[in-house]
Amino acid sequence: MAPTLNFDRLRSILVATVSQLPDRRTRPNRIYELADAALGAFAVFFVQSPSFLAHQRDMQRSQGQNNAESLFGLDQVPSDPQIRNLLDPIPPEQLAPPFWRVFEQLRDGDYLKAYQDHLGLWLCALDGTQYFSSQQIHCAQCTTRVVNGRTYYAHSLVAPLIVAPGENRVIALEPEFVRPQDGAEKQDCELRAAERWLKRNASRFPPGTLTLLGDDLYCHQPFCELVNAHHCHFAFTCKPDSHPALYQEVELLTKAGGVHEVTERRWNGQQHEVWRYRYATRVPLRADTQPLYVNWCEVTITAEATGELLYRNAWATDHALTESGLHDFVVAARTRWKSENENNNVLKNYGYHLDLRQLRPWPAVPGHGARHAQSVGVPGSHYPRSM
Repeated sequence: MAPTLNFDRLRSILVATVSQLPDRRTRPNRIYELADAALGAFAVFFVQSPSFLAHQRDMQRSQGQNNAESLFGLDQVPSDPQIRNLLDPIPPEQLAPPFWRVFEQLRDGDYLKAYQDHLGLWLCALDGTQYFSSQQIHCAQCTTRVVNGRTYYAHSLVAPLIVAPGENRVIALEPEFVRPQDGAEKQDCELRAAERWLKRNASRFPPGTLTLLGDDLYCHQPFCELVNAHHCHFAFTCKPDSHPALYQEVELLTKAGGVHEVTERRWNGQQHEVWRYRYATRVPLRADTQPLYVNWCEVTITAEATGELLYRNAWATDHALTESGLHDFVVAARTRWKSENENNNVLKNYGYHLDLRQLRPWPAVPGHGARHAQSVGVPGSHYPRSM
């Protein structure tokens, strides 16, 4: 039987990893342990304070105790600059184990039953988010873009999340950072980061059990083929402007009666909605002599009383589409929005100090050599209501 998950158990998973981090310091006089710096960086997000050390000092003065010692067992808390100096050389891959260990503990402890059996066993939403941007401050790990003659430097990452319809909490998996790659001719991007994540982690899931969700950026034939090659499924947003060959085929099939249409009346708790589905099977993802054939589904949701358009979207998928399963498919595919609502928005707007507009020095993302960026942590208990 899996052990009960509580704060002590979760902390022990984190401590087991940070205690093994490589220490590159050569001077024998070490005041702070590397693990203390890592726990201090994590605690920034846990207590939702931009300066953990200052927060602990204030707590000690006002209450005679502090949670650095009571929660994390820290006798001495490094300052913000000391945390950055100690963690900057650490490759981010060294901090991946707790993400997977926590997921395994949740899974094996039957905490994730509500997250299972939607388009397979697991839904994994992929989404990129930027956590630093500046026209002046930059480092060797920044990606760049030029807009109207101005160069912008940024740090961003792909945040894979286990999601489920109706669940307003997401399970964060190991992220993949967008960063310059040695020997690469082209600048790194979100899609290439997602490719690296998939190649490294797809084997953690039994074949056929993982469905990747993503926006139109991911609905790209080489990436979809890579997903299938790693025995995973996909349901990606598919826009007409970026997939002209597919929509030309849909138009031809519509004239020939090959696009199926289904209409349903549904109650959303406040009003009746009309759901209109259109779907087709085996359409080419792109104009090519060897295109990837996918299934396509579009949904249009309107308010029955007023005719107001409430939602419209379309997806390309390798999942089989049937009339009876259209609603479940659409509900699952729409769940990718939880990556923005329940993860990125939480970290940036609910006190976790992950703000891409912030230009003051903050603890850097380990291994990124950027003394201007903020650490990416695991969100705590504040979650917005599901949208």
